[in-house]
Order: sequence, then C-alpha cells, then structure tokens
Amino acid sequence: MAFTVAIDGPAAAGKGTIARAVADHFGFAYLDTGLLYRAVGQRMLDGEDPVDAARALQAEDLEHPDLRGAEAAQAASKVAVIPEVRAALLDFQRAFARRMGGAVLDGRDIGTVICPEAEAKLYVTASDETRAGRRHKELLDRGREISFEQVLTELRERDARDSERATAPLKPAEDAVMIDTSEMTIEQAFVAAITVISQRMP
Repeated sequence: MAFTVAIDGPAAAGKGTIARAVADHFGFAYLDTGLLYRAVGQRMLDGEDPVDAARALQAEDLEHPDLRGAEAAQAASKVAVIPEVRAALLDFQRAFARRMGGAVLDGRDIGTVICPEAEAKLYVTASDETRAGRRHKELLDRGREISFEQVLTELRERDARDSERATAPLKPAEDAVMIDTSEMTIEQAFVAAITVISQRMP
C-alpha cells in the first residue's frame, strides 16, 4: 500500500530524529528532503547555478561529506526560496512519497505543498532557545567553535527566510498534528508521533 507520513517543522526541532524512528518502526522508506536542498546549496557553493544544480541533482550528491555543516544549511535556505529550484525537486519528492510500502518525508513544506493528501501529517516544533541549544551542542560535538548566541541568531535568520518566502513557506498544514518537543525526551516525542500515525492507518 501507499501511505505517506509528512513531517514538517523548523530546524533542530527534532523532526529528522522522529522521522527516522517512525520509518524504522513502521518499515517505511525515509527521505530527508532538506538534504535535497543542502545538496543543491552545496553545488551552488561550489560555483554552480542553483537551478541547473537542482535539475541535474544525482543520488550521489546526497552523500557529500559537507551537507550536514552550517554552510550547507544556510545555502540550502537560500536556494529554497528560488521557485525554479523547488519545482525541479517537486516530482522526485512526490514520486518517493507514493512508493508502495509507505514513506516518511520530513522537511518544511511536505504537508502543505509536496504531499497535501498525505494520510498523516505532523508539525514538530520547539522553542527557539531549545532548538539553538540542540544545534549548538551538535556543532560543538563536531569540533566547531561557535557561541550559543551566534547559533541562535543564525537559526532565527533561517526561520525568517523559510517562513517569509513567497513559494512554499514554512508553516503547519491546517490538518497537521502539532508536537512541541521543547520539554520532551526523544522517546516521548516518538511515542506521540506513532500514536498519531497509527490512528490514521487503514
């Protein structure tokens, strides 16, 4: 059967962690759609036109070692405001979402634009400070010297860009279930997610 789980939300809210756990739990395929934009952003940083990069994106581009870095994240947010980039990546995401056996996609516009007919929609969020704290720890663990204040500023700048863009802005779908992970453990957030999804299964 085709069953789509759309998980949206801002950076460092926990949506990727939840999405991967949900996919493992139900045996669904998983796509981190943000990686598509990071890959395009990385190719832009390497000197390519972002629209050309999006149209020529290959699976191996998603394995670039720098995609999880802060530079690629900021570049992803910049290329994501370009309508032609989003259009180029749309068909890939929609085809993945309707594959047999079920699929989980996480991103910023899955429930609103990519898969408005998704059987289950979640919007995972957390306070700015909580998200910045998580991202700060992640960056420090990777050996990057950066202050909490700088991480918080960059995160808010990215939120503003993602929320205010004309094409597919970051916002919850009207029928999405909100999960605020500010005070939740990973296990609690996972349980909340699979409870919602199970209720929507045939």
